[in-house]
Amino acid sequence: MGDPRTNQRRGKRVLDLAVACPLLLLCALPMIGLTILIRLSSRGPAIIRQIRIGQNERPFTMFKFRTMYLDADDTPLRQMNTRELLGGQPGTSDGVFKLEADRRITNVGRLLRRFSLDELPQLFNVLRGDMSVVGPRPSLPWEVELFTAEQRRRHDCLPGITGLWQVNGRNRLSMPEMLALDLVYARSRSLWLDLWILCRTPGAVLFDRTAR
Repeated sequence: MGDPRTNQRRGKRVLDLAVACPLLLLCALPMIGLTILIRLSSRGPAIIRQIRIGQNERPFTMFKFRTMYLDADDTPLRQMNTRELLGGQPGTSDGVFKLEADRRITNVGRLLRRFSLDELPQLFNVLRGDMSVVGPRPSLPWEVELFTAEQRRRHDCLPGITGLWQVNGRNRLSMPEMLALDLVYARSRSLWLDLWILCRTPGAVLFDRTAR
């Protein structure tokens, strides 16, 4: 039978490849079109690279379609999420990292975020093994510095493109709420839970009217 944890890791990897490979083939032409649209709409690269914190708190390079103007200042974002994490006043947001009337986001970027199309390049991260299709949201290094020891346990598993936070509120969630759902996933993760989340993700993306 083998070790259950090893079998689970292997099963999850098979599921990741079974989802990511067909999606990349299906989305290849749309991704090329989005790349051209982003380049034409504003100055800067279409795909950006960000350092994120992955499983066991190992940093990795995450790919994402650019949705903001080049050299956008992230100071207001850090201040808002620091207040939420440290238990101060809630930020003026619609949820995780979503500032009201955020002028840093391009018009094309708003469309991409509305349908989570900016996440499509992360399928390459799944192929590389940096991420899973389902898992906790990949954290920025400065965010991890603010986490409690309990919140850091979300890094026990690979980060994901979608997760419990995506299908249970998405942009309406505060950062502490998102972290709590990530911990629930990290403690109870299974292939069945991944399949359940995958089945609910399209509806959450298409019918969530709060997305920006």
